[in-house]
Amino acid sequence: MESPPSRSRPCVVGLTGGLASGKSTVARGMARLGAAVLDADAVVHELYRPGMPGAAAVAELFGPGVLDPRGGVDRDALAARLQEDPEALGRLDGAVHPLVREHVRSWVEDLAARGDPPEVAVVEATLMVESGSWRDHDLLVVVWCRPEQQLERAVARGMDPERARTLLAHQMPLEEKRRLAHVVVDNSGPPEELPPRIESAWREILQLCSRVPATSPAAPATPSGSRPSSG
Repeated sequence: MESPPSRSRPCVVGLTGGLASGKSTVARGMARLGAAVLDADAVVHELYRPGMPGAAAVAELFGPGVLDPRGGVDRDALAARLQEDPEALGRLDGAVHPLVREHVRSWVEDLAARGDPPEVAVVEATLMVESGSWRDHDLLVVVWCRPEQQLERAVARGMDPERARTLLAHQMPLEEKRRLAHVVVDNSGPPEELPPRIESAWREILQLCSRVPATSPAAPATPSGSRPSSG
């Protein structure tokens, strides 16, 4: 598959979606096409481990009751606390997202320091738009499907329906996210339609990345109408 001219740093692409939208499937597809991929949600899990700065930040905000016996974040206890206090999520984001952003920045710098850095680095995160971190990247890709599909797919994976509805209610609708996107991957069809749509999106990404300065820090371009990739 064609690639843009060699770069001294990767073109950094933010990849987001929502509950059961297929974001992780798209990330794996882009990795197979040559992208370096970082799961920012997994970074949060790492930061919540005992002794890590994320666990310390959560304990400082909400007290030791949100930690497990080993000193890591008890995610169920944290979720219960967030449901009790509508403003708590904003405080949590303010404490944890800077840590995630620093990790992402270091990862991109490490990729750029390689003798032959990858053309594209994909940062996958569920709340990228909500947190504003999508602005840190060169491009934004949104994986889209209909809200009722998100609910159906989440329940089919074994999630409690009420839990799924609660999570959806706390996420920005995909229709709003797609308005900010440079590239939209339409995952509203059957599973067999997604791989060619990932390939189509990848071609769009390479084309857009070819216009991004190869040496400057990542800075978002202007969304170009967010035309869905339909293969």
